[in-house]
Amino acid sequence: MTTPRGATHLPELDQAWQAPLHGARIRAVRTAGQRLRDRFASGPRVVAVRTLPLSTVPYPARFAFNGLALSPAPFVTMTHRCTLVQFMQGGEQKSLLFNPTDIDAARATPYFTRLAEQFGERVTALFAKQSDPLEKQLARIGLSPADIDYVAFDHFHTQDLRGLLGTTDGARAARFPNATLLAPATEWQDWDDLHPYQRAWFVRDGKRGVRESNVAFTTGDYMLGDGVMLLRTPGHTSGNQTLFMNTDQGVWGISENGTCADNWSPLDSKIPGLAAACKKLDLDLAINSNTPEGGAEQYTSMELERTIVDRVKRAPAFVQMFPSSETTPTVTAPALSPTLLHRGLTFGEVSRRARAQAAAE
Repeated sequence: MTTPRGATHLPELDQAWQAPLHGARIRAVRTAGQRLRDRFASGPRVVAVRTLPLSTVPYPARFAFNGLALSPAPFVTMTHRCTLVQFMQGGEQKSLLFNPTDIDAARATPYFTRLAEQFGERVTALFAKQSDPLEKQLARIGLSPADIDYVAFDHFHTQDLRGLLGTTDGARAARFPNATLLAPATEWQDWDDLHPYQRAWFVRDGKRGVRESNVAFTTGDYMLGDGVMLLRTPGHTSGNQTLFMNTDQGVWGISENGTCADNWSPLDSKIPGLAAACKKLDLDLAINSNTPEGGAEQYTSMELERTIVDRVKRAPAFVQMFPSSETTPTVTAPALSPTLLHRGLTFGEVSRRARAQAAAE
């Protein structure tokens, strides 16, 4: 098992994920997750957190709520966000970007290209809106691309890493030149030979010819620094991972296993049909199901997420899981508005790392 430089391997969940049967596995993961949560929540906190909106996209409603919600609307609109986390690691401040998607390159995702072909650019443009470039948003809070130490994604759906990492032929420079990509080894390998259920969601050449010198391949669970964990949450993809942060408002997680707060608390949802359908099926989680081949594993991963994080103080029926792509209220699907919206996270004061300031001086 490899450990990225500066990180610490977390062994608590290793044995739990090896349980041979799904029922035993979800119980073992829940129990081990509770022990890890207790240790993490009582430990140090992150320095700062900011969510940075990147785009809005149309997404099939049947996937967003695993076909359990009732609505004639075929699509929801999701807001995709990147998250900046600053934390201490061995006495030095580090900055991580979680889900810094290249929005222009992501349009080559087969699902979205076919959607545009089917409905036309004008129709899809009603759903899709692009925010300011990530570099411009970082500049507004006093950071440059060179200040970023780590980048990671919850999974590689829609991602094109050539601009992020740069290419070996020199045609494209690295977008964040000092950053290490934390890439799950299994999903990196799967990208070369995708399962049919995954093909529509991966940019086929998204890692072709990239520079791997700044890639750290991950195979387990890690403490990246004070108040930051990156845990494997397989199912949605083989290498799916969730970022957890200990903040002054409790523990938060970031994931696309669900598309809004209702996915982690469907029995308390006001979305038509969702709570009733889950009761009939004896479910208390609703997965984001565009790739169903690992549905049982994804459900277990969501159980782990719900175990690790805290409850929302203003609405304790819901947990502090922040969807990296959050279902957003829209006039085209009014019945599918989330019961609770997170919209964004803001904790602490963002600052440039000491060595960047020293270099500038």
